[in-house]
Amino acid sequence: MRILLTGAYGQLGRCLLDRFPAGWVMLACGSAELDITDRPAVDRIVRRFRPQVIMNAAAYTAVDKAEIDRIRAMKVNALGPENLARAAREAGAQLIHISTDYVFDGGRSAPYSESDLPCPINFYGLSKWEGEKRVQAMLPQAIVIRSSWVFSEYGGNFVKTMLRLAQSQETIRVVDDQRGCPTYAGDLAAMMIRLASDATAAGIYHYSGDKAVSWYEFAQTIFGHFQALTGNPALSRLQPVSSRHYPQAAPRPASAVLGSLRQADAAPGDWQRALSRLAELLIQENARYPNVI
Repeated sequence: MRILLTGAYGQLGRCLLDRFPAGWVMLACGSAELDITDRPAVDRIVRRFRPQVIMNAAAYTAVDKAEIDRIRAMKVNALGPENLARAAREAGAQLIHISTDYVFDGGRSAPYSESDLPCPINFYGLSKWEGEKRVQAMLPQAIVIRSSWVFSEYGGNFVKTMLRLAQSQETIRVVDDQRGCPTYAGDLAAMMIRLASDATAAGIYHYSGDKAVSWYEFAQTIFGHFQALTGNPALSRLQPVSSRHYPQAAPRPASAVLGSLRQADAAPGDWQRALSRLAELLIQENARYPNVI
Protein backbone atom coordinates (compact mmCIF):
# COMPACT_ATOMS: atom_id res chain seq x y z
CA MET A 1 0.00 0.00 0.00
CA ARG A 2 1.34 3.42 -1.01
CA ILE A 3 0.06 6.19 1.26
CA LEU A 4 0.41 9.96 0.90
CA LEU A 5 -0.17 11.56 4.31
CA THR A 6 -0.81 15.29 4.62
CA GLY A 7 -0.78 17.12 7.93
CA ALA A 8 1.82 14.61 9.08
CA TYR A 9 3.06 16.62 12.06
CA GLY A 10 -0.25 17.39 13.75
CA GLN A 11 -1.55 15.16 16.53
CA LEU A 12 -3.55 12.91 14.18
CA GLY A 13 -0.74 12.75 11.64
CA ARG A 14 1.79 11.72 14.27
CA CYS A 15 -0.54 9.06 15.64
CA LEU A 16 -0.87 7.73 12.09
CA LEU A 17 2.91 7.63 11.73
CA ASP A 18 3.11 5.59 14.96
CA ARG A 19 0.60 3.05 13.64
CA PHE A 20 1.28 2.52 9.94
CA PRO A 21 1.52 -1.22 9.19
CA ALA A 22 4.90 -2.69 8.33
CA GLY A 23 5.32 -2.96 4.60
CA TRP A 24 3.30 0.12 3.70
CA VAL A 25 5.18 2.71 1.65
CA MET A 26 4.35 6.11 3.04
CA LEU A 27 5.20 9.70 2.10
CA ALA A 28 4.55 11.98 5.07
CA CYS A 29 4.13 15.68 4.34
CA GLY A 30 3.68 18.59 6.69
CA SER A 31 2.70 22.01 5.39
CA ALA A 32 6.36 22.82 4.68
CA GLU A 33 6.63 19.83 2.33
CA LEU A 34 3.18 20.18 0.76
CA ASP A 35 0.79 23.13 0.88
CA ILE A 36 -2.50 21.45 -0.01
CA THR A 37 -3.93 24.81 -1.12
CA ASP A 38 -1.35 24.85 -3.95
CA ARG A 39 -2.98 22.81 -6.69
CA PRO A 40 0.10 22.47 -8.96
CA ALA A 41 2.17 21.30 -5.98
CA VAL A 42 -0.47 18.72 -5.05
CA ASP A 43 -0.64 17.49 -8.65
CA ARG A 44 3.15 17.18 -8.90
CA ILE A 45 3.60 15.17 -5.72
CA VAL A 46 0.71 12.82 -6.53
CA ARG A 47 2.04 12.18 -10.04
CA ARG A 48 5.54 11.48 -8.73
CA PHE A 49 4.63 9.33 -5.73
CA ARG A 50 1.59 7.55 -7.25
CA PRO A 51 -0.24 6.83 -3.97
CA GLN A 52 -3.03 4.31 -3.72
CA VAL A 53 -4.54 6.23 -0.80
CA ILE A 54 -4.27 9.87 0.24
CA MET A 55 -4.92 10.52 3.94
CA ASN A 56 -5.69 14.15 4.63
CA ALA A 57 -4.98 15.06 8.25
CA ALA A 58 -4.22 18.69 7.35
CA ALA A 59 -6.70 21.27 8.60
CA TYR A 60 -7.16 24.80 9.86
CA THR A 61 -8.39 24.08 13.39
CA ALA A 62 -8.21 27.47 15.17
CA VAL A 63 -11.97 27.79 15.68
CA ASP A 64 -12.04 31.35 17.02
CA LYS A 65 -9.33 32.66 14.71
CA ALA A 66 -11.26 31.31 11.70
CA GLU A 67 -13.94 33.94 12.33
CA ILE A 68 -11.52 36.64 11.17
CA ASP A 69 -9.00 34.62 9.14
CA ARG A 70 -11.74 33.37 6.84
CA ILE A 71 -9.83 33.26 3.58
CA ARG A 72 -7.07 31.07 5.01
CA ALA A 73 -9.55 28.81 6.83
CA MET A 74 -11.54 28.27 3.64
CA LYS A 75 -8.41 27.61 1.60
CA VAL A 76 -7.06 24.96 3.97
CA ASN A 77 -10.37 23.33 4.89
CA ALA A 78 -12.15 23.47 1.52
CA LEU A 79 -9.84 24.31 -1.38
CA GLY A 80 -7.05 22.04 -0.12
CA PRO A 81 -9.26 18.94 0.20
CA GLU A 82 -10.73 19.68 -3.23
CA ASN A 83 -7.19 19.76 -4.69
CA LEU A 84 -6.43 16.41 -3.07
CA ALA A 85 -9.69 14.89 -4.30
CA ARG A 86 -9.02 16.04 -7.86
CA ALA A 87 -5.49 14.64 -7.80
CA ALA A 88 -6.76 11.37 -6.29
CA ARG A 89 -9.38 11.04 -9.03
CA GLU A 90 -6.81 11.58 -11.76
CA ALA A 91 -4.43 9.07 -10.15
CA GLY A 92 -7.11 6.46 -9.48
CA ALA A 93 -6.43 6.75 -5.73
CA GLN A 94 -8.71 6.78 -2.69
CA LEU A 95 -8.97 9.82 -0.41
CA ILE A 96 -9.64 9.69 3.33
CA HIS A 97 -10.54 13.15 4.58
CA ILE A 98 -11.16 14.21 8.20
CA SER A 99 -14.05 16.49 9.10
CA THR A 100 -15.67 17.57 12.35
CA ASP A 101 -18.75 17.51 14.59
CA TYR A 102 -18.80 21.31 14.21
CA VAL A 103 -20.59 20.95 10.87
CA PHE A 104 -23.73 20.56 13.04
CA ASP A 105 -25.50 23.31 14.98
CA GLY A 106 -25.84 21.30 18.21
CA GLY A 107 -29.50 22.17 18.57
CA ARG A 108 -30.78 18.66 19.24
CA SER A 109 -30.41 16.30 22.18
CA ALA A 110 -30.08 13.11 20.13
CA PRO A 111 -26.75 12.16 18.50
CA TYR A 112 -26.18 13.19 14.89
CA SER A 113 -25.89 10.40 12.32
CA GLU A 114 -24.17 10.40 8.94
CA SER A 115 -27.47 11.14 7.18
CA ASP A 116 -28.27 14.30 9.16
CA LEU A 117 -27.97 17.58 7.29
CA PRO A 118 -25.12 19.82 8.49
CA CYS A 119 -25.91 23.34 9.64
CA PRO A 120 -22.74 24.95 11.04
CA ILE A 121 -22.97 27.94 13.37
CA ASN A 122 -19.35 29.13 13.07
CA PHE A 123 -17.00 29.74 10.17
CA TYR A 124 -14.70 26.86 11.05
CA GLY A 125 -17.65 24.46 10.78
CA LEU A 126 -18.77 26.13 7.56
CA SER A 127 -15.31 25.75 6.00
CA LYS A 128 -15.17 22.07 6.98
CA TRP A 129 -18.62 21.40 5.54
CA GLU A 130 -17.60 23.16 2.33
CA GLY A 131 -14.57 20.85 2.23
CA GLU A 132 -16.82 17.81 2.60
CA LYS A 133 -19.03 18.94 -0.27
CA ARG A 134 -16.11 19.68 -2.57
CA VAL A 135 -14.47 16.33 -1.85
CA GLN A 136 -17.66 14.39 -2.52
CA ALA A 137 -18.42 16.34 -5.69
CA MET A 138 -14.92 15.73 -7.04
CA LEU A 139 -14.55 12.13 -5.82
CA PRO A 140 -17.91 10.52 -4.92
CA GLN A 141 -16.25 7.36 -3.56
CA ALA A 142 -14.04 9.33 -1.16
CA ILE A 143 -14.17 8.58 2.57
CA VAL A 144 -15.08 11.47 4.90
CA ILE A 145 -14.72 10.83 8.63
CA ARG A 146 -16.32 13.25 11.06
CA SER A 147 -14.77 13.19 14.52
CA SER A 148 -14.79 15.33 17.65
CA TRP A 149 -12.79 16.67 20.62
CA VAL A 150 -9.56 14.99 19.54
CA PHE A 151 -6.76 14.58 22.09
CA SER A 152 -3.42 12.75 22.18
CA GLU A 153 0.12 12.85 23.49
CA TYR A 154 1.04 15.14 20.59
CA GLY A 155 0.41 18.79 19.76
CA GLY A 156 -2.00 21.08 21.52
CA ASN A 157 -5.31 19.77 22.84
CA PHE A 158 -7.75 20.09 25.74
CA VAL A 159 -5.94 17.59 27.96
CA LYS A 160 -2.67 19.49 27.74
CA THR A 161 -4.42 22.83 28.15
CA MET A 162 -5.97 21.69 31.43
CA LEU A 163 -2.59 20.48 32.72
CA ARG A 164 -0.90 23.71 31.69
CA LEU A 165 -3.55 25.85 33.41
CA ALA A 166 -3.21 23.78 36.57
CA GLN A 167 0.34 25.07 36.89
CA SER A 168 -0.66 28.71 37.15
CA GLN A 169 -4.32 29.03 38.18
CA GLU A 170 -5.86 28.23 41.54
CA THR A 171 -9.29 27.82 39.96
CA ILE A 172 -9.94 26.70 36.42
CA ARG A 173 -13.31 27.64 34.96
CA VAL A 174 -14.64 25.13 32.42
CA VAL A 175 -17.81 25.30 30.33
CA ASP A 176 -20.46 22.81 31.43
CA ASP A 177 -23.23 23.40 28.86
CA GLN A 178 -21.53 22.12 25.71
CA ARG A 179 -21.46 18.36 25.14
CA GLY A 180 -19.46 16.14 22.83
CA CYS A 181 -17.49 12.92 22.58
CA PRO A 182 -13.75 13.07 23.34
CA THR A 183 -11.77 11.04 20.81
CA TYR A 184 -8.26 9.68 21.18
CA ALA A 185 -6.31 10.49 18.01
CA GLY A 186 -4.71 7.04 18.07
CA ASP A 187 -8.14 5.41 17.84
CA LEU A 188 -9.09 7.69 14.96
CA ALA A 189 -5.80 6.84 13.23
CA ALA A 190 -6.54 3.13 13.60
CA MET A 191 -9.97 3.72 12.03
CA MET A 192 -8.36 5.47 9.05
CA ILE A 193 -5.87 2.64 8.56
CA ARG A 194 -8.65 0.05 8.66
CA LEU A 195 -10.71 1.95 6.08
CA ALA A 196 -7.65 2.37 3.84
CA SER A 197 -7.43 -1.43 3.69
CA ASP A 198 -11.13 -1.83 2.81
CA ALA A 199 -11.75 -1.58 -0.92
CA THR A 200 -15.51 -1.25 -0.33
CA ALA A 201 -15.32 1.71 2.06
CA ALA A 202 -16.83 4.97 0.80
CA GLY A 203 -18.95 7.89 1.94
CA ILE A 204 -19.37 9.61 5.29
CA TYR A 205 -18.46 7.96 8.58
CA HIS A 206 -18.84 9.21 12.14
CA TYR A 207 -16.14 8.14 14.55
CA SER A 208 -15.66 9.46 18.07
CA GLY A 209 -15.30 8.38 21.68
CA ASP A 210 -17.94 6.25 23.31
CA LYS A 211 -19.32 8.50 26.06
CA ALA A 212 -20.65 12.03 25.64
CA VAL A 213 -19.66 14.53 28.32
CA SER A 214 -19.47 18.28 28.87
CA TRP A 215 -16.14 20.06 28.74
CA TYR A 216 -16.37 20.33 32.54
CA GLU A 217 -16.94 16.58 32.90
CA PHE A 218 -14.06 15.93 30.51
CA ALA A 219 -11.81 18.12 32.67
CA GLN A 220 -12.98 16.30 35.81
CA THR A 221 -12.04 12.99 34.23
CA ILE A 222 -8.63 14.29 33.15
CA PHE A 223 -7.80 15.58 36.63
CA GLY A 224 -9.23 12.44 38.22
CA HIS A 225 -6.77 10.24 36.30
CA PHE A 226 -3.79 12.44 37.11
CA GLN A 227 -4.79 12.85 40.76
CA ALA A 228 -5.15 9.07 41.14
CA LEU A 229 -1.71 8.50 39.66
CA THR A 230 0.13 11.33 41.41
CA GLY A 231 -1.80 12.00 44.61
CA ASN A 232 -1.68 15.71 43.75
CA PRO A 233 -4.85 17.36 45.17
CA ALA A 234 -4.18 20.57 43.24
CA LEU A 235 -5.53 18.88 40.13
CA SER A 236 -9.12 19.08 41.40
CA ARG A 237 -9.56 22.86 41.22
CA LEU A 238 -12.40 23.12 38.72
CA GLN A 239 -15.39 25.43 38.52
CA PRO A 240 -18.28 24.79 36.09
CA VAL A 241 -19.47 27.87 34.18
CA SER A 242 -22.05 28.60 31.54
CA SER A 243 -20.78 29.41 28.06
CA ARG A 244 -22.60 32.75 28.46
CA HIS A 245 -19.92 33.67 31.00
CA TYR A 246 -17.08 32.49 28.79
CA PRO A 247 -17.40 34.57 25.62
CA GLN A 248 -15.60 33.33 22.51
CA ALA A 249 -15.40 34.72 18.99
CA ALA A 250 -16.98 31.62 17.49
CA PRO A 251 -20.19 30.11 18.88
CA ARG A 252 -19.98 26.41 19.70
CA PRO A 253 -22.63 23.73 19.25
CA ALA A 254 -24.41 22.97 22.53
CA SER A 255 -24.59 19.24 21.86
CA ALA A 256 -22.78 18.04 18.74
CA VAL A 257 -22.68 14.41 19.84
CA LEU A 258 -21.86 12.06 16.98
CA GLY A 259 -23.75 8.82 16.52
CA SER A 260 -23.48 6.41 13.64
CA LEU A 261 -25.70 4.34 11.39
CA ARG A 262 -22.56 2.43 10.40
CA GLN A 263 -21.51 1.01 13.76
CA ALA A 264 -20.61 -2.29 12.14
CA ASP A 265 -17.67 -0.48 10.57
CA ALA A 266 -16.01 0.40 13.88
CA ALA A 267 -16.94 0.45 17.55
CA PRO A 268 -16.61 3.85 19.26
CA GLY A 269 -13.27 4.47 20.93
CA ASP A 270 -12.94 3.95 24.69
CA TRP A 271 -11.65 7.44 25.38
CA GLN A 272 -11.42 7.01 29.15
CA ARG A 273 -9.15 4.00 28.73
CA ALA A 274 -7.05 5.95 26.24
CA LEU A 275 -6.90 8.90 28.64
CA SER A 276 -5.65 6.63 31.41
CA ARG A 277 -2.82 5.38 29.19
CA LEU A 278 -2.04 8.94 28.14
CA ALA A 279 -1.84 10.07 31.78
CA GLU A 280 0.70 7.34 32.52
CA LEU A 281 2.74 8.36 29.47
CA LEU A 282 2.79 12.05 30.37
CA ILE A 283 3.76 11.29 33.94
CA GLN A 284 6.69 9.26 32.63
CA GLU A 285 7.68 12.36 30.69
CA ASN A 286 7.75 14.31 33.95
CA ALA A 287 9.91 17.14 32.67
CA ARG A 288 7.09 18.27 30.38
CA TYR A 289 4.83 19.22 33.30
CA PRO A 290 7.23 19.56 36.28
CA ASN A 291 4.88 21.65 38.46
CA VAL A 292 1.88 19.42 37.95
CA ILE A 293 3.02 15.82 37.91
